[in-house]
Amino acid sequence: MQPQWPLRLWIVRHGESAGNVARAAALAARQAMIDIAERDVDVPLSPVGERQAQALGRWFAEQPAEERPEVIVSSPYRRARHTAELIRAASPSGLHSRGFILDERLREKEFGVLDRLTTQGIAQRHPDQVEFRRILGKFYHRPPGGESWCDVILRLRSALDSLCLRHGGQRVLIVGHQVVVLCLRYLLEGLTEEEILAIDREGDIANCGLTEYVFDAQGGGMRLHRYNWTVPLETEAAPVTAQPHGGAPR
Repeated sequence: MQPQWPLRLWIVRHGESAGNVARAAALAARQAMIDIAERDVDVPLSPVGERQAQALGRWFAEQPAEERPEVIVSSPYRRARHTAELIRAASPSGLHSRGFILDERLREKEFGVLDRLTTQGIAQRHPDQVEFRRILGKFYHRPPGGESWCDVILRLRSALDSLCLRHGGQRVLIVGHQVVVLCLRYLLEGLTEEEILAIDREGDIANCGLTEYVFDAQGGGMRLHRYNWTVPLETEAAPVTAQPHGGAPR
C-alpha cells in the first residue's frame, strides 16, 4: 500500500537574498528602515544566495537517483523560486515541468505594518505592537495587515494535505522561508508552542540549510533525520549565512 506521506521530504530555506543583505546593513547602521526597493515577493537572491543554491543543487545531483527529489514545490516568491530553479537545473536527469510546482501557501510570513522595519524601527514607529507582542507572544501576535505564526500554520496544514494527497510515496523537496521551515516542523512533529519557539531561539535557519524527514512505516508518520544541515554548502566552499529577512524582532 502506498504510504500517505512522501517517502522522503526535504525542506530548504531560500538562498541569501538582497533583503537579507539589506537588513544586515540596516541593523549595523542602526537604521529604522531596511533599504530595499522591491516588494517582498520580488526580492531577488544575492550573488552569494545563487552560489548557495547551486552548491545545494550539485549536492543533490551527486546523490544516487533513488535519493534525489522527484518533485519540487516552492514558494512563488522570487528568492525561493530562483533557489528551486537553480537546484532543479543541477539535476542530471532534470525534472518534468509537472514535477516543479509553485504554491502560494509556502510564501513568506506577511509582516503587515512592520514590513521593512528593523527592530529599532518597530520600537520607534509602532511601540504598541512591541507591547502587544510581549503580551501575546511571538506565536500568536498578528501585526496589522500581517500574519501570526498561527496564520502561517493554518495555510501550511492545507499545503501538507495537498502534498500527501498528490505526492504520497514520492520524494519531495520544499523550498520556502525561515518561518515556513519552523512551522512545518511544528506540524510534522506535533510540537507545542513552547517547543517550536525554543527551537527558534537556538538560532536562525541558514540560507539553503537543509531539513530532512523520512517516512517511518512503523510509526506511520515523518521522522526528522537532520535539521538546518549546511554540509552541502561547506563542501562546495559556499558561504553559510543565516540572516533573518526582517519585519519582526526576535
